[in-house]
Amino acid sequence: MFKSITKYATVLLFALVLAKPAAAQWGIGASYEIREESPKNGFGLRLERDIKLPVPLVFLGTRAHFSYFSDENSVTGNGVTYSRDIKNYDFGLAAYGGVSLGLLKPYVGLGLGSETYDVNYKDAQTLYTEGSDSKLFYNAFVGAALSPIPMLDPFIEYRFSDVGSNFKYSNINKSNGRLIFGVTLRF
Repeated sequence: MFKSITKYATVLLFALVLAKPAAAQWGIGASYEIREESPKNGFGLRLERDIKLPVPLVFLGTRAHFSYFSDENSVTGNGVTYSRDIKNYDFGLAAYGGVSLGLLKPYVGLGLGSETYDVNYKDAQTLYTEGSDSKLFYNAFVGAALSPIPMLDPFIEYRFSDVGSNFKYSNINKSNGRLIFGVTLRF
């Protein structure tokens, strides 16, 4: 009887030592984004793919992201309406890497993408002006995710992007940063 218990215990021990935990390879996330430029608040979506590494504490991955900001103002005075509608969206691809420190996963990354501004402006002098401007950008980001639940990773991130020159139809500078709060579902 002792031999069979020892045999089962040895097999169980080897299984526990050699077994690798199942790790999520895909992630889909949503975020709320804040920046200083107008429009100031927006929303984002991201799709992430982890790259398996033989090193247990280090992770690498790729990401596709999309952000949308919108601002509409309309003021009427003395029978004259002044209105402004700005839509800003960007999309891009990035690579990231980091380390797993228990429940905390700090990471950094670099990427490329395209940013577009659509502006519609109406006032008493110009009557109606509209325009659209798109530029390629690079971005760098730093963030941290927390894993209190195995499939759910809330995160905070700061992303800096630079388009190289100012936008023609907007007062947005060529470079800006944004603070991002979100959650990623891993599967």
